[in-house]
Amino acid sequence: MNTPGFPHFDVAIVGGGPVGLAAAIGLAQNGVPTTLIARKVAYSDNRTTALLGGSIDFLRSLEVWPRCEQQAAALRVMRLIDDTGRLVRAPEVRLSAHEIGEETFGYNIENRILVAALEERACELTNLVRYDDDASTIDGGDSSAGIATKNGAHINAAIVGGADGRNSLARRSAGIDLRTRTLEQAAVTFNTTHTRPHDNISTEFHTPHGPRVFVPLPGLRSSIVWVTTPDEAAQLQSLSDDELGLRAERQAHSIFGKMRAEGERHVFPLTMQSPAALAAHRIALLGEAAHVFPPIGAQGLNLGLRDAADFVRVITAAHQAGTDPGSDDVMSQYSRSRSADIASRTAVIDIANRSLLSGFLPVQMMRAVGLHLLNIADPLRRFAMREGLAPWWRRSA
Repeated sequence: MNTPGFPHFDVAIVGGGPVGLAAAIGLAQNGVPTTLIARKVAYSDNRTTALLGGSIDFLRSLEVWPRCEQQAAALRVMRLIDDTGRLVRAPEVRLSAHEIGEETFGYNIENRILVAALEERACELTNLVRYDDDASTIDGGDSSAGIATKNGAHINAAIVGGADGRNSLARRSAGIDLRTRTLEQAAVTFNTTHTRPHDNISTEFHTPHGPRVFVPLPGLRSSIVWVTTPDEAAQLQSLSDDELGLRAERQAHSIFGKMRAEGERHVFPLTMQSPAALAAHRIALLGEAAHVFPPIGAQGLNLGLRDAADFVRVITAAHQAGTDPGSDDVMSQYSRSRSADIASRTAVIDIANRSLLSGFLPVQMMRAVGLHLLNIADPLRRFAMREGLAPWWRRSA
């Protein structure tokens, strides 16, 4: 609906996380009249994200990455270790960015630092109108979408970018059904100090309950994503810093020396979510509104930033052509640009997780053979590394 007398924008972005902020910045700096509806909430926790190459390129184009690069740790090598203790085990696999002509696979950075850099850039764009508020209702219409905020503001927009997380109001308002599968796993995230250097190597231990990843942070520090059973996750959360550090040290087989947990630890029950559509009724979904899966392979936020980059590209092209950015044709373009990427990443992560958890011997053998081929077949290894950074059709575009 288009309510007369209320402000009108080409695009309204709902959600102020990294994906929403990136989309709003990209559109505004391209001259698209944009509003961002999201409360300014300081990210005070210590969670981190491994940003891969394409995400870094996008953040550079937004003039964001130079503001936070010095506070991130480079990821130069990925190390995969089979720590299942099973009869059939895979060999250790080491993947080096230099093999594909890259200095790094990406960088690991604390979310609060990344969001602060995005917020700083957003404040510089005078044509980006910010509502420091939450959306309470979103109504898609034939010619425009209407948004009401909790503090009583009303906004019209040709299209809404819903970057408001896994419990997305935008998705519900568009009437898009959601498929959800709850996994019998939970992820514990926390940071540690250690006495030996990580040498910019991200080390992933594969266990019968899921992967446990030690990702470099600046200095003698690492962030850990520990996937396990819900019961063990609750136990880990209750440990003291010294006790949790000792558990991490044992899991890492002391390769980082003495370890101690620092700051908060967070527990996330694992689910997989996929919507029946990516856009409907002038509402398009981005980030976790469009896909949720386990924290495997550092794909979550990287996929969300690709959503933002494609949304910016499609909407900017429509704006420059003078066409309606919320038309069915434009929304179909966005959906087509994202569907294959999201579907392929979801499938790969699901298969990787299922094969690791499986107690079926033939599945374990197939997994071990696959990792062995990855270790010895140079073309396959290089393809896998490039595909992990970005899907092949994006690299060839």
